[in-house]
Amino acid sequence: MSVYQHSIAGAAKGWRKRLAPWLFLAPGLLFFAAYVVIPIFRSIWISFYEWDGLSAATWIGFANYRELLGDDAFYTSLYNNILWLVLYLLAVPVGLGVALFLNQTVTGIRLYKSLFFFPFVISQVVVGLIFTWFYAPNFGLFSKLIEDITGQQIAILGDERFVTFGIIAAGLWPQIAYCMILYLTGLNNINPEQVEAARMDGAKGWSMLWNIVIPQLRPATFIAVVVTVIGALRSFDLVSIMTDGGPYGSSRVLSFYMYEEALSEYGYRMGYGAAIAVVLFAIMMIFITFFIFRMLRQERNT
Repeated sequence: MSVYQHSIAGAAKGWRKRLAPWLFLAPGLLFFAAYVVIPIFRSIWISFYEWDGLSAATWIGFANYRELLGDDAFYTSLYNNILWLVLYLLAVPVGLGVALFLNQTVTGIRLYKSLFFFPFVISQVVVGLIFTWFYAPNFGLFSKLIEDITGQQIAILGDERFVTFGIIAAGLWPQIAYCMILYLTGLNNINPEQVEAARMDGAKGWSMLWNIVIPQLRPATFIAVVVTVIGALRSFDLVSIMTDGGPYGSSRVLSFYMYEEALSEYGYRMGYGAAIAVVLFAIMMIFITFFIFRMLRQERNT
């Protein structure tokens, strides 16, 4: 083989090596573009129209966004989403605590792991129904406990003061289980040499956890926080199942309000629903971008 032919063969081989990963990624990238990227830009475009989904769309510019600024239902939904976000993040430290408890060698630990893992594998619909019965006046266990303590029953899902907290508590049950699984995986990958060296230096308890264990759990923490933030901001199913946005719209969140305006029998305002979706997407991207940059900065510092 001549030098020229050898160089051509080498160049072709190098080209195949560079092309191979993209060929494997192509189907996933195609589906991601078709079902994620394009719909995002399509939703942004629709938000500038007045459209019922069937007749011709009418361009109205930023009118949908201006209407949002004076919409009390939008502010209620936004407030509830912020409440979801703040309280839902409790799943991360609680999940870590449960994982630390389950990462022990004690009698019956497999049974405990199964019990804590159970909420993660059941449907959100089932979770919503379970907690609806749990809160139900007259026969719900929680209602009975409140009655025994205070002497009166409280309809959690029928009271504007407590309904959002009750739904968030239902959502935290499976979310804690998810965070627990992430942290259990992370704990299995901790460097035992660092732990042993810290023990020889006298580290134990909180000092060991804060300085040795938690820094090595950063990847798991990042995933847990991002997934929890996304879950809090797109909370829809539990609200729909447990209260349908009630009472009097007090438990609405942005995703449910978007559905009401765009797709329910009371709405068919696709443009207005798309504007709500764009606001929700912007909030989600702000939080996720913040966590990504923070993690990258920490990685560079270490």
